[in-house]
Amino acid sequence: MAHCLQVWLLYLVTLLVALNFPNSQARVKNENSVKSAVFLSPKFEHEPGSVVNQFYYNIDFPKGHIAVKNFYAEVVDEVGNPIPLHETYLHHWVVNRYYQRKGVEVPKHNANLGFQQSDFILANNDGPCQNVLGQYFGLGSETRRTDTHVPDPYGIEVGNPAEIPPGYEERWLMNVHAIDTRGVEDRLGCTECRCDLYNVTVDEYGIPLSPDYAGGLRCCYDETRCRVREGFQSARRGLYMRYIVTWVDWDASVLPVRIYLLDVTDTWKKFDDSTGRDTTHHCLIEYGIESCSVADGTYDGCIDTKRVSLLMPTGGNVIYGVAHQHTGGIGSTLYGEDGRVICSSIPTYGGGNEAGNEAGYIVGMSSCYPYPGSAKISDGETLVLVSNYSSGRRHTGVMGIFYILVADETPRPNTFVHAPVEKHEETTLPVSLFGVALFGVAVAVALVVAYHKRSEGEDGYQSIVM
Repeated sequence: MAHCLQVWLLYLVTLLVALNFPNSQARVKNENSVKSAVFLSPKFEHEPGSVVNQFYYNIDFPKGHIAVKNFYAEVVDEVGNPIPLHETYLHHWVVNRYYQRKGVEVPKHNANLGFQQSDFILANNDGPCQNVLGQYFGLGSETRRTDTHVPDPYGIEVGNPAEIPPGYEERWLMNVHAIDTRGVEDRLGCTECRCDLYNVTVDEYGIPLSPDYAGGLRCCYDETRCRVREGFQSARRGLYMRYIVTWVDWDASVLPVRIYLLDVTDTWKKFDDSTGRDTTHHCLIEYGIESCSVADGTYDGCIDTKRVSLLMPTGGNVIYGVAHQHTGGIGSTLYGEDGRVICSSIPTYGGGNEAGNEAGYIVGMSSCYPYPGSAKISDGETLVLVSNYSSGRRHTGVMGIFYILVADETPRPNTFVHAPVEKHEETTLPVSLFGVALFGVAVAVALVVAYHKRSEGEDGYQSIVM
């Protein structure tokens, strides 16, 4: 019996080691032709106040001609524990598709290499902000509680051999921008990238910052550090983005969708009034909000509203929509040319300490799933995007981005069923396995000790099994 228990103990310890040291290989789960797999990004390291803004090339991603149904991501530590926003603030994560020339390799992770060389071709979405918002997937602090599944019979088509240039292969990159706010002097100021807290006067390219630039992405770039309280110390630790991709194999039953990211800071100018197709878009991505001035000193009810009109050269049926805002955001709405609401997305703020419910942070954004054909955009229609923030206090580096999926076709009534909503609890599986394995090791150790005690004439074994 002692030998059997020792073998079991060795097995459980091996399981613990496997769970404790993540690897990039994922086992595909297949249920009714819907497949899913869990992956990990390369490890990034954080210490109090530090900033990581890294680009990870050739990340693990399902292969073949497929329709992506969902992409879920969150920050975890080295044993799979979800990390709360008040420790590591996830400013954003985005995933881009690109084509890489066969036989040419780049490091798995690096600073932004750019794609000016002929060896790399970005495969952006269909939105107007091609140079800065070309991603297929991405969120920020709201990542854990924002529904992103693509309803049936639609899917995001990738891996189509006909779209891949000859001599190239399709690959994926992930950009992770995370800020360690343990022990910082001003947690909100750090997450809003206030320049004075980062003690920077130039951006990551060495360009001096203008005096009126109080905060934003140009101040919290990779390897900068937000000011930490004097004397505060905490351990340096390794973290990962854990992401779950859900997909189906591509076939004629799947209807493709186009991805559009619209930005409320877009300084769009229309050059050709006859077609609207010759346009210039300059998407600034972020903007600042000044505190409102109220005579009696009461700031409740102060709202900053920013809006932009954007022309859609090619329309279609909106089948999904969601906004991205930062702390202080109170909602964003996309309107049609006639004033109809296409989608309104409202933030959820947390009320606790646990991951997914952090007090004071946006932990989710409501998503829209219009019935097919009920939210149609006409070719050449001008849309209006509105982003609302509370202006009771000053905010820097906020965003007002809207993500929509647009389909060309309306499915037949008998083919329309929503895809099952992905349960985020599935992402805690590695943690649960770790806990079960740890409990198993404890029991195994106790049984082995008890067995030896019994062999020596003690009554420990009986007390264990009762």
